[in-house]
Amino acid sequence: MTRRTLLLCAALGLLTPLTGCATLGLEHPPTATPAAPTTSAPPGRSVAPTTPSVLTEAQAREALITDTDLGAPWTPTRGAATWRDELLKATAGAPECQKLLDALYTDELLGAPARAAVGLDDPVTGAQLRYQLADRRPADADRALAWLRTLPGSCARFTARAPHDTVLDVQVSELPLPEVGDARQGLRVSLTNWATTEDNPDGEPTALTLDVAAVRAGEDAFALTNGGLGDVPNEATQAAVQLGVRRLADVRKQGRVQV
Repeated sequence: MTRRTLLLCAALGLLTPLTGCATLGLEHPPTATPAAPTTSAPPGRSVAPTTPSVLTEAQAREALITDTDLGAPWTPTRGAATWRDELLKATAGAPECQKLLDALYTDELLGAPARAAVGLDDPVTGAQLRYQLADRRPADADRALAWLRTLPGSCARFTARAPHDTVLDVQVSELPLPEVGDARQGLRVSLTNWATTEDNPDGEPTALTLDVAAVRAGEDAFALTNGGLGDVPNEATQAAVQLGVRRLADVRKQGRVQV
């Protein structure tokens, strides 16, 4: 188990024996479903009705994960990665595949602008993690998840054209996620440029790899991308999914307890 994984496990509270935390990022991620909120209230407090409600702006910000959650080497982002415009701003022939590229570029994997968002950078690998809490009704979020679920079939491999006439070989496959929340879908998207250029005389391929995850937890939904041109720390993707669900459960639980 690497030091990075140990830190992420500690953040998730999964360092008890046989928790399976060492399998983060492997083919079968661990199950880490958050405990259901208790229905009993402390003395002198009452529990509000459990009717669906929209998170306030403060609650939405509180539900975001942070660099502290993931631990070193993650830091607050310094801005959008250069590869976003160079590779993600691309065009594809098939409408469904174009829709995927557009959603990745605009951070609208769940079909709407983010309610709250955060970006984190890993300066060691050059990866960038972008996490968005969506403002979507559960039925709309489920439709978006159902669409994402079709992409490893309909867009398993296609060609896209990026700026400067760069031709990309794009591949989309399933990405296993921890079994948390009520519905989820993970994708691994790779965009490879095989062209020989002045900057790349030996013809070494340039490959952008993106871990993609979208999750609905009750009334709330979030999506994230974790990508880079080098090593993409998949354990961060797995941890961010679990932490995102846990953070939403905590925020919802606190909102139900009234003084």
